[in-house]
Amino acid sequence: MLSVPNLQWLRSFEAASRLGSFTAAGEELGLTQAAISTHIRALEQQLGHQLLFRSTRKVDLTASGKAYLPSVRKALTDLAVSTTGLFGTTSPGSVTIRAPISEAVLIIAPALASFQNGHPEIEIRLLSAIWADTVLETGIDIEIRLGTGNWPGTHAEALGPETVIPVCHPDHAGTLKSAADLAEYPLIHILGFENHWTRFFEAQEISMPADRGITVDTSLAAVEWAAAKGGVALLLGRVARQLASSGRLAIPFETTIPSLQTHYLLHREGSSVRKPSTQKVESWLRDLFR
Repeated sequence: MLSVPNLQWLRSFEAASRLGSFTAAGEELGLTQAAISTHIRALEQQLGHQLLFRSTRKVDLTASGKAYLPSVRKALTDLAVSTTGLFGTTSPGSVTIRAPISEAVLIIAPALASFQNGHPEIEIRLLSAIWADTVLETGIDIEIRLGTGNWPGTHAEALGPETVIPVCHPDHAGTLKSAADLAEYPLIHILGFENHWTRFFEAQEISMPADRGITVDTSLAAVEWAAAKGGVALLLGRVARQLASSGRLAIPFETTIPSLQTHYLLHREGSSVRKPSTQKVESWLRDLFR
């Protein structure tokens, strides 16, 4: 393929050329002034030509910039038209949330109806993921992850401490009075959280019963297994209490342990102020995960 410059560099160049300002271009694209400057400098270095004259008040196109700008604008316009024609468009009030699949299904989705009743002008797109990516995807307005807060290139805002608590089918709850009674039931393990049961029994200072080897890859699968009377699972407290209130599962006894991970709201490093609709949804999510 022919060498094509980075799309974000081209967008920064087009916006700065049209608006005559790195700051204004940054506000339009949701980036900092420094990021716009870096993008354009990288583009100039790749092309081997200066595209803009910089001054303290404005930027102007060089001869090379004037020659290049029409092609850049046409390419960006053609791409936008094609994208809209094939996939539709999103309004300024559209907000895309991505969260782990269990949180998307068990925490966020049940609360969305109430949120949208109060904010009918905001269109929500809820996407789910089983495993967290290292880099934030473009097109995602809000990213929620469960972990320790260490994701390169991001600013991670902790949403609150988490605890872990046992859950089971309501029919089993009557026979489970303490951790010692768990020996009578299979223990459901979740990949990535295999140490939860070990830590749980250590905290009660009792030996862990013989393991019957039930393992799933998501909390959502653990919920379904427990609801089918397949065993006892350890879930995050906020998920467990929501399911208990609905009657699907029961919390047999109030014995918890701290989770070694918590939920985080992620932003790209250097990102600018987010659109008002995104800020409203972020505020709502902070309350939801508090």
